[in-house]
Amino acid sequence: MASTRDIRRRIKSVKNTRQITKAMELVAASKMKKAQQTALAGRSYATLMAEMLAALADRVEESQHPFLVRREVRVRGIILITSDKGLCGPLNSNLFKLVTDIKTPAKYAVIGRKGAQFIARSRRDLLADFPAHDRAAFADIRVVAEFMVKKYLEGVVDTVEIIWPRFRNTLVQVPSLMTLLPLADIQAASSGLHQASGTVPVTKAIAESQMLFEPDAAHVLEALLPLYLNREVYHQALEAKASEHSARMVAMKTAKDNATKLLGDLTLEYNKARQAGITQEILEIAAAQFSAA
Repeated sequence: MASTRDIRRRIKSVKNTRQITKAMELVAASKMKKAQQTALAGRSYATLMAEMLAALADRVEESQHPFLVRREVRVRGIILITSDKGLCGPLNSNLFKLVTDIKTPAKYAVIGRKGAQFIARSRRDLLADFPAHDRAAFADIRVVAEFMVKKYLEGVVDTVEIIWPRFRNTLVQVPSLMTLLPLADIQAASSGLHQASGTVPVTKAIAESQMLFEPDAAHVLEALLPLYLNREVYHQALEAKASEHSARMVAMKTAKDNATKLLGDLTLEYNKARQAGITQEILEIAAAQFSAA
């Protein structure tokens, strides 16, 4: 049995661990709430963009825009969104499994240090890596989206796809893969935005009666599709942040509960050791008195 001094030292260490994990749990919960509020704040913007895309669907020739033209896929372009820090359970490892399942040639642009380290360690083709700040600013995410669009238009990659942890709830974050470019069609993009914002698509007649495009629909579409792409990447980055903070909060709560349980076991062991020591001292005193008599 360990000495009482060793047990006291372990109890102190476990108490410190429990205190740290509890603080990290509270911080992650606060950040998760802010990330969810930020994601919800963009729903009105997504709804309006969806209505504009729906009104444009029958007014332009889709084959004229490079974002809508399908071509042979030789090299896939993938945006991978991970965290900068660890201590968030299996969140990043689940994303890495999704990357490992990709057997075709691919080039990666990574948001988050953990993802960049994995891509480099697994000897995959890394085009660029970007930091994952706690507050995902639209200006920072737009740089990533525009970088991959440039590679797509230059022919370096033939698709633009995104891998991110889709936020379902506090306990569930699903690693997901979605194709951004080429777009299937404008109507599909509009429906996807309505689904993401939780709104009902407007009818064609209402959309056409409320929209007036100047100078013409083709020029508006040319300006709108890059905004749509930037918005999609930004939305997934916000979901990734909410997923990261949720996973970290759950992981820290589990660590705190385990520390509490271990602390109870150590306290019981300490009391047993202390009781055994007192009993031994009493036996030694009684034996000494018996010998003296």
